[in-house]
Amino acid sequence: MTAANAAWDKLPPKLINSRSAPSFPLFSRTNPLTLCLHQPGLLHFFSINWFCQVTNLAPTCEYGFVKLSEQAAIIGTTTWGTTLGILLAQNNVPVTMLARTETEAQTLSTERHNTRFLPDAQFPDCFSVTSQPDSALAQSDLVVLAVPSDRLRENVRQIKPYLKSGAIILSATKGLELPTARRMSQVLEDELPASLNAEICVLSGPNLAKEIVSGKPASTVIAGANSEAAQKAQSMLMSTNFRVYTSSDVLGVELSGALKNIVALGAGIGDGMDAGENAKAAFITRGLAEMTRLGIAAGADPLTFAGLAGLGDVVATCSSRLSRNRYVGEQLAKGRSWDEIKDSMDNVAEGVNATQAALVLAKELGVEMPIAEMASRVLFEGLSPQKAMAELMSRPARSEW
Repeated sequence: MTAANAAWDKLPPKLINSRSAPSFPLFSRTNPLTLCLHQPGLLHFFSINWFCQVTNLAPTCEYGFVKLSEQAAIIGTTTWGTTLGILLAQNNVPVTMLARTETEAQTLSTERHNTRFLPDAQFPDCFSVTSQPDSALAQSDLVVLAVPSDRLRENVRQIKPYLKSGAIILSATKGLELPTARRMSQVLEDELPASLNAEICVLSGPNLAKEIVSGKPASTVIAGANSEAAQKAQSMLMSTNFRVYTSSDVLGVELSGALKNIVALGAGIGDGMDAGENAKAAFITRGLAEMTRLGIAAGADPLTFAGLAGLGDVVATCSSRLSRNRYVGEQLAKGRSWDEIKDSMDNVAEGVNATQAALVLAKELGVEMPIAEMASRVLFEGLSPQKAMAELMSRPARSEW
């Protein structure tokens, strides 16, 4: 029994204590099933598929088995989708990423990393890829949508027949749909069965994917009307390097995540013009004020805009060279057109569509948004960044608040 004891000693207490039935401990030092599962050469006596079906368990990355209810699916082979999938898998949550084609699925599965977006981030053992929605979704209690905002609706329509009853639907997309100006949670509510609407959550915060996937510390917030759903998603994603908070302000978290990208466009323009740190600090502050005005008019909690999804994400997105939206603004200041910049990018800059959508909301709610207006004119009407800055600086004098 020496080898068996050594194998048993490798099992962490939480697996033994939390997954064992009192009447018949599934994982015990004397249970022959345990001995076979943890001794090379004896595993062939058991069918893994049969074992998973009988016990409602599934293989994990590091040890033993976990409940199938702790499985997750990632919709979107994007930088952020890949990062969130890796975070979940590192937490021993079996993850299946849904690829658009069988060719893409085979490539990702074979290479064990996302060559296009994150070539240096290896997939953990329990990170799999498929092009079959039923395989990805049938047993997934957490479904993470990390696709561009203009593709969310079509993706939801494709996956909704395969969603498990009671699955948590987590939108990780920071954007607004055009031409409707609807938030991502509203798009989900439009398309999903009413029975799943209570399980919709959204994730947003200062989350630069390449930093997070490399193990650098970060925080985010998950908002949901159903606190239990938000807390479950929180528990699955949270780790020593990724701190997750919860919120009930879905509206505020989503608007923060979308509107901060507009501010980042302007901050990038300032960087490209070498406007200086004073100008950047003032612009970020007034941009946050503009975001908050629209949020309050829409019914959001003002405190959300001072939190991770608001101020936190504004600081990260306006400062980092990893920010796509800041990059677009910087390139605009150098004289390139949006069409030219777009053709040279492999990722989506959500701030461009958000600029147009925000102005739709502002008009509906009677809110003044001079920064969003100037960004739109630079992007789509040929206004030069220099003239846009001059117009903002020459607006009539007023009280700050």
